[in-house]
Amino acid sequence: MLDSLQQSNKVIGIKQTNKALNQDKVKTLYLAEDAEAHLIEKLKDIASKKNIEIIYVDSMKKLGKACGIDVSAATAAVLKS
Repeated sequence: MLDSLQQSNKVIGIKQTNKALNQDKVKTLYLAEDAEAHLIEKLKDIASKKNIEIIYVDSMKKLGKACGIDVSAATAAVLKS
């Protein structure tokens, strides 16, 4: 499932993910389990209210790598086509 993330049309990071969620552009939300809860709680709430699939990833480092970047990422979102 994470393999497809690198080739998908996506946004990475809390600010960009929040923006995409508020614009109803998100198909699937990825959250790192080791991200600080107060940073991702708002995104989880929005996604739940909009019935967006949430996928939890073991770590921020693993999520960043799956996105094809060399740094950690707390969140990422696959955009609707």
